[in-house]
This record gives sequence, C-alpha cells and structure tokens, in this order.
Amino acid sequence: MRLEFTRQIVTALLAVFTSGLAQGAEDYSVQQSLEALRVKHGVPALAAAAIVNGVIVDAGAVGFRRTGDETRVTVNDRWHIGSCTKSMTAVLAAMLVDGGRLRWDITVGEVFPELRDKMNGKWANVTLEQLLTHRSGAPGSPPAPLWMMAWQQAGTPREQRLSFTYGLLQLPHEAPAGTKFIYSNQGYAIAGAMLERTMDRPWEEMIKERIFAPLGMTASGFGSPGSASVVDQPRGHVGKTNALQPVEPGPASDNPPAIGPAGTVHCSISDLARYAGWHAAKRIGPGELLHASGTWEKLHLPVGEEAYAMGWGVAERPWAKGKALSHSGSNTMWYAVMWGAPGRNAAFVAAANAGTQDAAKACDEAVSALIQQHLRDGVQ
Repeated sequence: MRLEFTRQIVTALLAVFTSGLAQGAEDYSVQQSLEALRVKHGVPALAAAAIVNGVIVDAGAVGFRRTGDETRVTVNDRWHIGSCTKSMTAVLAAMLVDGGRLRWDITVGEVFPELRDKMNGKWANVTLEQLLTHRSGAPGSPPAPLWMMAWQQAGTPREQRLSFTYGLLQLPHEAPAGTKFIYSNQGYAIAGAMLERTMDRPWEEMIKERIFAPLGMTASGFGSPGSASVVDQPRGHVGKTNALQPVEPGPASDNPPAIGPAGTVHCSISDLARYAGWHAAKRIGPGELLHASGTWEKLHLPVGEEAYAMGWGVAERPWAKGKALSHSGSNTMWYAVMWGAPGRNAAFVAAANAGTQDAAKACDEAVSALIQQHLRDGVQ
C-alpha cells in the first residue's frame, strides 16, 4: 500500500459540466447535488465546500462513515487528503525561507553535512526547491527495502523520516537533478527531514503551529481519522466500487510517517476549504503568515512543461479569470481534490472515503457544481 498520485493534476477541469448538476439558484442544494453524485458513483460518503473572498459559502457532506454501518457523515467529519498535504510542506518551507532560516537553493549536503561522504552521486547538490517541484531525481517509487523498513514504524515519526532519508541518499538518482519531472513522495520526505533538521522540531508540530492554528483548522490532524473502537469518523475504503471494504483506523490505515510530508494530513471539509482559500487570497505582509514579496508567486510558479509548482498543478482557466491551482490526493483508501482561483479569491474542495476512480469522478463533479453555482459569471 502506498500513496498514489491518482491522475494527472494538470488536466483540464471538466470542459462541459455534468448534465443535471447545473441547477437553478432557486433550487440548488449542495446536499442534494452531493447525494446524487454519491449514488451515481457508488461511494460511501462525499463532502464538498466552497470559499469565496475568505467566506465559506457552501459546505455539505452526505453518505455513511462506514459501509455496513448506518452512521451518517456530518459536515464536521474529517477526511484524509493524501497528496494535498504536499503544498502544506511547501508552505512551511516558504515560512522558514521568509524568516531567514532556509534558502530555496539550500542543498541536501548543507543540511546533512555528516552524510556528504556517504551520499550517492550528486545528492549533496540537490536543492530544497528541486525537491518541492519534483525535479530532484528522487525515485518515483519507494525502494523496496526502505519501504519495508518504513512500514516497521520504529521510533518517532521524525526518526522514521530521518532513517528513510538516510537510506534514500545512499541510492542512485532516478534522473540527474533538475533534468526531469518525477513525481516523488520520497523527495517530499527528504524535504520534510530538511525542515526538521533546520528547526529541530517534528514536521507535524510545525504544521499544526504554523498552518493549522493560524488558519483556524481546528478539525485537522495526521493519519487516518477516528478510533477503531467506535465509528466516530469516516473510514477509508478499498476494493472495487461495488464491493468496497472499510479499513479501520490503525497502522495499516495510512502510509507510514516516513513519508508524512508527502501526504498524511486529514481535516474537515471546511478546514480544507480554508486552507485552499488562503492560497487563493495570497495575503502577504505584516501580521500575515507569509511576509516577503514574491513568496506566493514562488510557491505557485509552474516549473517545466508539466506546469507543476510547489504542491500545485497550475493551468489557465476562464472560470478562474487566469491561473487556476489544483491538486488531488489519495492513499488508495480516500480521495480529495482542491481547486483554487487567485484571480477570483475563491477555492473549491471535495473528498470521498474511497480511493477509486469513481470517487475521483464524484469529487471532480462536486467541484464543478460548486463552481457553476458560485462563479456563474465566470464559468465557460
């Protein structure tokens, strides 16, 4: 089991929105739209939210926390967001760059000088920016021996990431750094370990303190949500659409903490909207979380033909009145997607408690319906 980049994040948002979703303003209901999509695509539960000008204008959740159980989800329930976590790691790096603790061009060798003589090839020259834009040459798939070690989950999450990083740096690059886009959870694990070494604090603590708390993300955390003893939160599900099986919270219900910075966050659908909306607002200056001029532009700047920035795919969209940001995430048991429109100061998010392609379609169509409803003058 491993984190998956389930689809090309730079593909177009549905060019023609699904028929039946474009309801009139007078009879629109996010709950009704979500329930229709949930049934259509066979997912246990589905949630979505929209935020415009910093205000959550729509949020809903429908369906069941667990197949075989009648407990329904609520709008306050938590959803695993997979690789949507990556932009959070990139933002944390930006905060440290803003504060003068790091540089975008700081190298692995500078942060881990004790490993210089043990690193394979030119790992010592790989930069933080290359890791965050998937151009470091880090492997796209985790090496089997290191992945087995990661699943043993020995030590604290920070210790697990450091051991995983040490192992990666002793292996060859998949491609020379800077020459090729290789989507890599492993690269983000290395980046997370670099942030931890710099600040001498666990990645999870820094994410909670610097992102969750200031943005009011009070229903956010790490790993699969809920407890195994009671159905208090949605469960992730595996299998085919018509034969989904719930996965109870525990060590096997998410990827190991070794790759936490690549995708182990969970949050409520409103918290996810607040986070995506913050990217759309691009606030900067005194009293804000980011201070330096040009920091948002750096985070959202696409690199290479893949149009991938730091934890975001980037594309021009008429409905966004310019640049649209997008990322999806799945650990094979959940699915989530974020879309942001800085030109409209708006963002749209959706999540499902299954990792199927049908779940991805349900989330995309939920986002499409919200865009139609709340950006009517810009939808084309």
